Amino acid sequence: MTMPQVGDTAPDFEIANEKGDMVKLSDYHGKQLILYFYPKADTPGCTKQACAFRDNYSKFEEKGVVVLGASIDTPQEQMDFKQKYNLPFTLLADPDHWLADLYGIWGDHKVNYNGKDVEYTGLRRSTFIIDENGIVTYSAFGVDPTTNTAEILELL
Repeated sequence: MTMPQVGDTAPDFEIANEKGDMVKLSDYHGKQLILYFYPKADTPGCTKQACAFRDNYSKFEEKGVVVLGASIDTPQEQMDFKQKYNLPFTLLADPDHWLADLYGIWGDHKVNYNGKDVEYTGLRRSTFIIDENGIVTYSAFGVDPTTNTAEILELL
């Protein structure tokens, strides 16, 4: 699947959250939603990004925006991550990378890491804003975990 672009209908999904409860995109119809993907819970960049969303969560709530984080971790790993850092938003568990495939962000990637090109297969950190009608209004692939939350807040 290709990554949804601005103006596309967001791919619908049903997937387990950190509690093992099933969550559907359609559960959020009528609300603006941030769906952000991170590679692995409790790693340095992913923790920075999650904590930035946590620290700014009240600003998202004031704007009526729902935040969902997703990674290829199991529900238990997501629950541990959520509890360790007191994350106030739902985390989606995608251990089979089905959701990452659906959103076109799983695959072979090349990144520059400390001045060296590194190739890997996996999830690429990405963020989507989905409006009240399920339309993608922002789509970014390979976002910076240290600045992504501030960029999103500026867009809302």
